[in-house]
Amino acid sequence: MINFQYTRATDVADAVRQIGGDPGAKFIAGGTNLIDLMKEDVERPSRLIDITRLPLKTVEETADGGLRIGALVPNSDLAYHPLIAQRYPILASAILAGASAQLRNMASTGGNLLQRTRCYYFYDIATPCNKREPGSGCSAITGLNRMHAILGTSEACIATHPSDMCVALAALDATVHVAGPAGARAIAFADFHRLPGNTPQRDTNLQPNEIVIAVELPARGFVANYTYLKIRDRLSYAFALVSVAAALELEGDTIKEARLALGGVAHKPWRDPSAEAALRGQAANQATFTGAADLLLRDAKGFEHNAFKIDLVRGAIVRALRQAAAGTPQSQSNKKIR
Repeated sequence: MINFQYTRATDVADAVRQIGGDPGAKFIAGGTNLIDLMKEDVERPSRLIDITRLPLKTVEETADGGLRIGALVPNSDLAYHPLIAQRYPILASAILAGASAQLRNMASTGGNLLQRTRCYYFYDIATPCNKREPGSGCSAITGLNRMHAILGTSEACIATHPSDMCVALAALDATVHVAGPAGARAIAFADFHRLPGNTPQRDTNLQPNEIVIAVELPARGFVANYTYLKIRDRLSYAFALVSVAAALELEGDTIKEARLALGGVAHKPWRDPSAEAALRGQAANQATFTGAADLLLRDAKGFEHNAFKIDLVRGAIVRALRQAAAGTPQSQSNKKIR
């Protein structure tokens, strides 16, 4: 049994004060990830700070035509929110592709951003893991690594980020708003999550005494030409082997703007500006899509059990871009590997 204190935060400022006064404390909202980690003895917080009563549960339009999503908006509410479904359907598709309906009812927007990796060895406290104990080693590199990363890896960690929602947010070029003792600040989504490098224990650039308060979406939502393609081992609730968020803006058959983000391949949602740049101004055809996939995967590195992911991702990118260009987004059934 893990002994911990339990308190409630009355507002954002109180939450910041409480987390700053207790380095061993953790915020809890839906608890869909944290409680699992506590059950497995991976996390041992000294205190849980309940933030569920904070006024962070609204979706509001911004002055520049975008949306500001409160950190405590449940995933289910967000996926079915009229403004999301109408203006950012790629985000709705990604959310509905992730987890079960029960978990989506509990999971929050901010909590989704802060999910820890689902690496088997991270969850198994009997095995070395640099994310749990820096310097102890990475068991996945020489172990069972079928689900692990092929991009942005380091000698310290080859774990992958598990979120579906975050892949769509990366493609949409969202912004994360956080608050801390020094006040509020905005973090570009591309800079929010981290690659492992020599500090795999740090998943994000959020400071220990900060709290996520909102996610902001820009006005451009790629309503007509988008898809979220998730490939997984089984059709029911499962994490992605690979996933692709593809969004295009077309002028006739020419690509005016392109966004491409991958899940299941790196320690963070993977987005490569050079691959997107290679799509702009080109014809929306198989050759263009294949060239962008090859460019995006130029530094991919497979391990003993996951080298198949490189070809799997290549095909998924081409397929997702083809579906986006045709205006035929992936159905929520997705596909499974047999």
